[in-house]
Amino acid sequence: MISVRTLIAAGVPPTQARQFAEPLAAACARFGINTPARVAGFVAQCRVESADFTMLEENLRYRTPEVLDRTFSAVRGLDDAARLIKAGPQAIANRVYAGRMGNGPEASGDGWRYRGRGLKQLTGRDHYAEAARALAQPYLEQPELVGQPADAALTAAWYWHVAKCNTLADAALWDAITRAVNGPAMLQAALRRQYSQEAVLALGLA
Repeated sequence: MISVRTLIAAGVPPTQARQFAEPLAAACARFGINTPARVAGFVAQCRVESADFTMLEENLRYRTPEVLDRTFSAVRGLDDAARLIKAGPQAIANRVYAGRMGNGPEASGDGWRYRGRGLKQLTGRDHYAEAARALAQPYLEQPELVGQPADAALTAAWYWHVAKCNTLADAALWDAITRAVNGPAMLQAALRRQYSQEAVLALGLA
């Protein structure tokens, strides 16, 4: 079901389609993502989460204190945000993810170590540990693996499976998939729906 041709049909840019065809084919086969609707929904979500398969690591390079302060409750006002931006992405990650999702305190470095990676943006020590157990991979010891194409695809397909998104895709419940993948924020829900609908039509003909 997954090939360079079908990925391009689903909207993936050709360069990224060639890079990800093999990892995605293996991951999707493992987790039953094997119909036009399932592949369409999965690829659409990955496209949005990873900026069309070009970003496998969370972008923490904030430029304006206002945006950083508005995005994370752990930032304590504009002066604090400005200091964090000056200190760099590692300082930002360690602050905003400290004491959450199984991470230790700010000084532990867990926020940076277990920052968002992969096609699903796996984030936090607990999620890395859960994926490591389920997939028999050393993600706690080597979290950078999740930022490589094979494990980026594998962890995304695993999360899709855990969230029961195949069943949702079978019923074309695109917004419900976005809620399962992105949470209550439902970021870019309209774009995810559009990508899913376009891809399912394209793959049905591919």
